[in-house]
Amino acid sequence: MTKTISKIGNSQGIIFDTALLDLARVKVGDQVNVTVHESGTITLTPVRPRLASDEAAQAARRVIRKNATLFKRLA
Repeated sequence: MTKTISKIGNSQGIIFDTALLDLARVKVGDQVNVTVHESGTITLTPVRPRLASDEAAQAARRVIRKNATLFKRLA
């Protein structure tokens, strides 16, 4: 996909359409990490917040509860 750098106010930018944002699983307001490589390549990587340990434990319990029958069969 080819995009054109446009003037946006006093800056320059690239407009990403909704389909592209959906594919990258990002939305307006999300943060991205910008990396510029020696070759001039620019990489945008979404910053995904890490789950706090309590949230991760709760998520694990939900998965185990939801799939309890499957886990018992696999044991």
